[in-house]
Amino acid sequence: MKYILALDAGTTSNRAIIYDKNAKIVAVSQRDFKQHYPRAGYVEHDANAIWSTMLSCMEDAVEKSGLEAGDISAIGITNQRETTIVWDKLTGEPIAPAIVWQCRRTADYCDELKRRGLADIIRQKTGLIIDAYFSGTKLKWILDNVPGARERANNGELLFGTVDSWLIYKLTQGKVHATDYTNASRTMMYDINALDYDDELLREFGVPRCMLPPVMPSSHIYGYADKSLLGAEIPIAGAAGDQQSALFGQGCFEPGSAKCTYGTGGFLLMNTGDKPILSSRGLITTIAWGVGAGVEYALEGSVFVAGAVIQWLRDELRLISSAGESEALAREVESSNGCFIVPAFVGLGAPYWDQYARGAIVGLTRGVDRRHIARAALESIAYQTADVLCAMESDTGKRLSQLRVDGGASANDLLMQIQSDMGQAPVVRGESVETTSRGAAFLAGLASGVWSGKGELSRLCSASRRFEPQIGEIERQTRLQQWHRAVERSLNWAKQE
Repeated sequence: MKYILALDAGTTSNRAIIYDKNAKIVAVSQRDFKQHYPRAGYVEHDANAIWSTMLSCMEDAVEKSGLEAGDISAIGITNQRETTIVWDKLTGEPIAPAIVWQCRRTADYCDELKRRGLADIIRQKTGLIIDAYFSGTKLKWILDNVPGARERANNGELLFGTVDSWLIYKLTQGKVHATDYTNASRTMMYDINALDYDDELLREFGVPRCMLPPVMPSSHIYGYADKSLLGAEIPIAGAAGDQQSALFGQGCFEPGSAKCTYGTGGFLLMNTGDKPILSSRGLITTIAWGVGAGVEYALEGSVFVAGAVIQWLRDELRLISSAGESEALAREVESSNGCFIVPAFVGLGAPYWDQYARGAIVGLTRGVDRRHIARAALESIAYQTADVLCAMESDTGKRLSQLRVDGGASANDLLMQIQSDMGQAPVVRGESVETTSRGAAFLAGLASGVWSGKGELSRLCSASRRFEPQIGEIERQTRLQQWHRAVERSLNWAKQE
């Protein structure tokens, strides 16, 4: 039996998952790490904490599995995307906290780029919409605000990377600085047509090429984890941003197939094949993966707050004691009683792209209690995803035949039924919701010879539950219209006049 170690570097926790050749989970280890919010709209991580918790997960997973390190054929990495880390090339020490994808500190600079008319240029080259979400403006902020950083970068003393690059660097003990196509395509510095960093954009952000990681295929042997870590040299053979990894792990290998991952945020991706499709509805064009020669592309809609709204009910409002309780509480009522939650805690993503939107609860009456609020929170996830789904169908001119789902919140049957109702499409949940890490394992397994090709992988992606729409079109449109009225009240809230 051959085994793959998948490293899933998430936004709030890290996990190490060992898969066997049948894509079955052998062992799992998870560690949370601290979130830092130094100012309103700022979100940071300690890059060393990301590494130390991941290393601990790796060691624990191997111990739990009863395997020796030599039994592991390869390591695959999937990661929170866009999060920006800059470290000293010689010491490997970060020069500043990692700026997380959710962080809004560069929103004003993004507005400046738009005013200067760069939106179309950036969209044509990178497939992205100008937003503080992406890595390029975060990297510029570090170079502008950390004393001496820009001079050191120009002198070749600093390295930049997203979390995949950071983990590859640490696993190889500084021998390899690299990233893959999917993560590079999220930097807002990478031309997804030419498959190279763009010199014009690098000049705009003041980023020297020497600090950027070389870009490799997503299924590729990048280097080897140092023997001192687990007791054997293990090839690092796959890397992909978490959402592209989930698309691959769902077996969405054919153009037109789509999935939604419900994690901290919600991410809907559709495979569009070997040609990029530029959206007219506020979606992102991104690289889906690079396997073999060339790359495949995807359309993506990003919902910034999905599962995080359930965490908010638990941790901040304390209306529930566990995430699982949200479903039971929401099932006690048949509707949200006219209450709508717009969870724009860090702005709104696709298709609105309003970085100044803020959260709102509307439609409150004395008849609304915590059960209705719990249901409104779940519905907000489905409404946001339905907005993205509508935009995606408009861009491609195709009606989605089904939506494959994964991620923690996809285990919530009520949410999945509401999602099917609001999207008017079947929702299909696999036997395992762990498709993000499975995608990383698939990519690493292809490069290391564990699996022969996509055909073999497709047979490993089986469904366990299918949800069909249960409401009529009139009711659906009525609820979506009310939702859009609620969204209007949250837009541009934090904009200083």
